[in-house]
Amino acid sequence: MRRTVPELLAPAGSLDAARAAVANGADAVYLGVEKFNARDDGAQLTFEDLEQACRLAHARGVRVYLTLNILLKPAELREALLHLGECVDHGIDAVLVQDLGAIRLIQQVYPGLEIHGSTQLTVHDAAGARLLQQMGISRVVLARENSLEDIAAIRAQVPALGLETFVHGALCIAYSGQCFMSGMISERSANRGACAQSCRQDYRLNDASTKAELDRGYLISAKDLGAWEHLAAIADAGIGCLKIEGRKKKPEYVATATRGYRAFLDDLAGGTWNPSPPPEVTQPLVQIYSRGFTGGMYGGRAGRGYVTRTHPDNRGAVLGRVVGRDRGDLLVSLTRPVSPGDGIGLEHPDGAAHGNTGFTITRARTLHERAGLVTQAIAAPEDVPDGWVVVRSSQPSLLESARASFAKLVPPGQGSRVQLHVRASGRAGTPLTLEWSGNAETVTVTSAIALSPATKHPLDAASLRTQLGRLGGTPFTLGALDSSALEQDVFLPMSMLNDLRQEAVAELLAAGERTSERKLTARQVAIDKALTELPCAASPAPATPAEPILTAEVWRLDDARAAVQAGATEISLDLFLRHPTPPVSRVRTLIEEMAQRGVTVRLRTPTIVRPQERKVLDKWLALDTALVSGHVGLVAELAPQKNLVADYGVNCFNQLTAAELFRLGARRIVLSIELTSDEIAEVSAPWQGRGFEVFAYGRPEGMTIEHCVLSAAFDRGPFTCRDLCVQKHPNVELTDPTGYVFPVATDSACRNRLLHSRPVSGAGYLPALWRAGLRDYRIVFNVPGDPVAEVTAAFRTLIDTLKEGRTPGLESIRRATGSAFTRGHFARAV
Repeated sequence: MRRTVPELLAPAGSLDAARAAVANGADAVYLGVEKFNARDDGAQLTFEDLEQACRLAHARGVRVYLTLNILLKPAELREALLHLGECVDHGIDAVLVQDLGAIRLIQQVYPGLEIHGSTQLTVHDAAGARLLQQMGISRVVLARENSLEDIAAIRAQVPALGLETFVHGALCIAYSGQCFMSGMISERSANRGACAQSCRQDYRLNDASTKAELDRGYLISAKDLGAWEHLAAIADAGIGCLKIEGRKKKPEYVATATRGYRAFLDDLAGGTWNPSPPPEVTQPLVQIYSRGFTGGMYGGRAGRGYVTRTHPDNRGAVLGRVVGRDRGDLLVSLTRPVSPGDGIGLEHPDGAAHGNTGFTITRARTLHERAGLVTQAIAAPEDVPDGWVVVRSSQPSLLESARASFAKLVPPGQGSRVQLHVRASGRAGTPLTLEWSGNAETVTVTSAIALSPATKHPLDAASLRTQLGRLGGTPFTLGALDSSALEQDVFLPMSMLNDLRQEAVAELLAAGERTSERKLTARQVAIDKALTELPCAASPAPATPAEPILTAEVWRLDDARAAVQAGATEISLDLFLRHPTPPVSRVRTLIEEMAQRGVTVRLRTPTIVRPQERKVLDKWLALDTALVSGHVGLVAELAPQKNLVADYGVNCFNQLTAAELFRLGARRIVLSIELTSDEIAEVSAPWQGRGFEVFAYGRPEGMTIEHCVLSAAFDRGPFTCRDLCVQKHPNVELTDPTGYVFPVATDSACRNRLLHSRPVSGAGYLPALWRAGLRDYRIVFNVPGDPVAEVTAAFRTLIDTLKEGRTPGLESIRRATGSAFTRGHFARAV
């Protein structure tokens, strides 16, 4: 008995990769075209490639999904929608979107187009999934961190939404959509398709207090995902599409990975699937590209083995060890034999950092096979000690096999050529009239000379079809020919028929261009109308209080009191930043105390709230405080009933997203920390700055990571190691190769939040933002020792000076912050 299995979705960063995916069994391919997608450096198709990829895929019943999965700036919205329209015209079946505001815009302009929510939307629970379903999204790519239990819970609560998940390829260590580290270090934003892969660096983990080194290596470089052992459980949990990562990978990788998972799914469908396939089945997947594999978090929170630790890039297949020498050759004991042409690496047994070399094999002799191991003698250009690890880094035979799988697969001929139907009429003494029709266009051409009685070669259907059918080099082909209205035994020179054909083609092409121009004009009008009307259609931003709001975000209760004493008018309380959280009674006392002083206390929810964590959050929500949240699903769920500010984690990058958040009920929006001051003013302009809040000072959360670097340093199991972060090492930090130090907060759910190496200060940009109408500012204190009172007082003075209409000086700010700050993205665009 066969069972239904999920769709298999393969990547295509080139036309050849699309061919590889289709030839090897993909049900769908996803690709980017030229711009506006999360691969900005070469892994993109041209429009000509897209046309061929769509023809190729559709001829095999394969769907094509366009990635339009970056955050869009206000100035890009119009161009992005025109770009999407051109892709629609070329035949895409669906579009993958990250930008929340772009979803509404696409629905307005292209109402029939299927929209999928990108994993960059950080959907990881039912609240986020429910919002996207309500917005009309047909499918969402879940966070890579979701377990099988998470997936089942989401499916149970939002059964009508299609669910997609990654099963193979590179893993981001941080929650997608919540990684700002690359952008903060450089101008390469992960949310804009330009990730600099900060996670693949070599780091040191130190105790911030004692400076003791706790660990070093590639501590946040995740292994590659290979989830074949979980396929049945993933399907049973409710996933409808399995996704292979790799738009930047070569076509041979796409062919090998797609072929492997097609075989797994076919076995699953037929009831013969083996969750622990033998090495010969998985070996091609390891060999083609691997940093080492992990099954991901489908089986639960992964520990130390989730990261590579010793290498950040492709390693290849580990085959065995050096065991001696034979007549000058190296003796190696391997699980699989190597062949001339293979590339191998030889690594010190304690890791490649302690010694490594490599070469291409020119000669290999098999000596014997025993107990599943083969002993070979291989020619080596240098001696290598016994015990060194043998890794095959490249295998030409595998690459050749992969290329052969799609070598003969080419896009079908121009199946999209338009058929032209011709009606011929006339009689002797009158011109020949030809009426050409096709593709909703009709043109009529008439001969310059009259038909005459035929003496030798009368016009008939056969001669007409021969001459009029010569349409090579045009987008047309001859369809039906009706000559019933043409008198028999009449004559016209063949040259005149050729002229008539050429005249008709020219007129049809011109008519097509006019139609295309009208279509483009109508599309531009629709886009401009949507850009103008959609922000206004949302509920207007709530009226900003007469007094500016200075919000201090803190994690300790005493810091809240110090901030208010220094001039903060509102408190954002991040109780979840580190654990243990304080007793509810103490928090309630603080809220009451602040209320007596006219100060609002907002509870800052975690940006990540997996299904099993919701009960803990609900305990705090029962306090019935005002809220601030970067979890867009919680914004949608809670804002209608509570006084809620949408935090920067919602990635508000343009006025359409702002309109959507206001429609959901957000009282204020903290705009993206990746916007410049000019872009902040532009996004907030439709509301004259009302209802927007600026992240004016502090360390943004560069990454939110399910993996815990402190737990991994001591090889402890998840959730069994709170003595480390509560007692022994409560304050740790990561140092990158350039010396920048990133504080690490282990939050109440045992996940890591990597904070920026220095506070961002936008003090110098406040006068311009004030002129743009922005009156609300957030200053963040999330590291022990932060100068809460000093910085708050300095910003209070700055805001009061602006309120009085005077030009503020920055001396007090600089005294409070010192020189260890960055202006962040206020002046550096991503």
